[in-house]
Amino acid sequence: MSKDFKRTLSLTDSISVVSGSMIGCGIFIVSADISRQVQSGFLLILVWMLAGFITLCGALSFAELAANITEEGGQYVYLKKIFNEKIAFLYGWTTFLVIQTGTIAAVCVAFSKFLGILLPCINTHTFVINCGFIKLTTQQICALTTVVLISFLNSRGIKHGVITQNIFTVTKVLSIIGIITAGLFFGFNWHTIHQNVHMPISINMHLINTIATAIVGALFASITWNNITFIAGEIKEPTKNIPKALAYGSGLVVLLYLLINTIYLGVLPLESIQNAPEEIVGAQLMSAIFGTAGKNITALIIMISAFGCANGMILAGSRVYYKMAKDRAFFRPLAAINRTTKVPVNSLWAQCLWICILILWGNYTQLLDFVIYASLIFYIITTAGLFVYRAKHKKLNFRISNLYPISFIVLATYIVICLSIYKPLYTIPGLLITLAGIPVFHIWKNSSVN
Repeated sequence: MSKDFKRTLSLTDSISVVSGSMIGCGIFIVSADISRQVQSGFLLILVWMLAGFITLCGALSFAELAANITEEGGQYVYLKKIFNEKIAFLYGWTTFLVIQTGTIAAVCVAFSKFLGILLPCINTHTFVINCGFIKLTTQQICALTTVVLISFLNSRGIKHGVITQNIFTVTKVLSIIGIITAGLFFGFNWHTIHQNVHMPISINMHLINTIATAIVGALFASITWNNITFIAGEIKEPTKNIPKALAYGSGLVVLLYLLINTIYLGVLPLESIQNAPEEIVGAQLMSAIFGTAGKNITALIIMISAFGCANGMILAGSRVYYKMAKDRAFFRPLAAINRTTKVPVNSLWAQCLWICILILWGNYTQLLDFVIYASLIFYIITTAGLFVYRAKHKKLNFRISNLYPISFIVLATYIVICLSIYKPLYTIPGLLITLAGIPVFHIWKNSSVN
């Protein structure tokens, strides 16, 4: 571990980072697209159950690595130690280019979009600057302000970032529990859920492949549990606390996701889920229970979820680029640590700048779609690396059952294969973005900058 960081985060803080980074906007939105693909309420729940199982298997697999490699940098460090610098760089390159920053950009724009429901002046049609090709909307300004504000909070010290994370994580978990409770007591209808779930289903390879492609939305609504590994160097007793945080945090989120989807199916007809306005199933649910006020309540809850998710990812992501820079695999100034706050401030603000560029560019969501495929491949490689690490190090601080990594590798690989066949637009561009890092890596290694 680097002496630049202090281990100040407790188990509670770590659980907050795990669950807070996982819960964003996806749970309120992606069920619409999933239900359109599978055409069944039963299969919708099955997709979320499988995604939850895969998430838990992946999180527990990473728990073993995190308990034995306790440095900051997480997945980047695992790939470097287990395989080589090139694979680690490709992961870090893709993470900075789109995986982490693109996700944060999307989440901050979502925050602004839902704030616009409460404050209509924030939208994509009201321009603050509109001079030729230079255009800036009120929604973009709001998203940019959100990124800068969260980056500033985290620049003050990890405690500031974690306190913010704890507040928003508790708030959004309680909000989701509130939605579940409201749906159960004020809108749940056994006849509705019976109609949604009891549908004739023919089990065949086409159905299995459909589930494998539909699961992507559910999987990536919860797969950011790896963010806790980025800040491993700042967690107390990492050998004990990181595995617990990954198990408890991801387990909590998986449970909440299953419950809220059950409520969707118990309150709304399947057609209403599939055709929810702007894909926001959560708003459709709350509107069915509380009328117009329900839409505003949902907007507020999604804003809280988005802000908390962005905070956790901004906090964690900066540690990856710091570690890369320290390894002379990225811009050297990003390895600087503020001696007072113990925060990699240059890395934090470089990340902030790139996120802002993505927001202004406006096509980050398309790039994000491309890299989802590459991201899943890195998860598979890292999980497979667990067995390589075991072979190299016989004495381990913590070890899990082979069931978890093997299950993750098999299921995730099958999903990758299905995406390659049925959704090539997700695969080829994603691979190209990642592979573009190969010449960059060699240029960087031979550059006088390093």
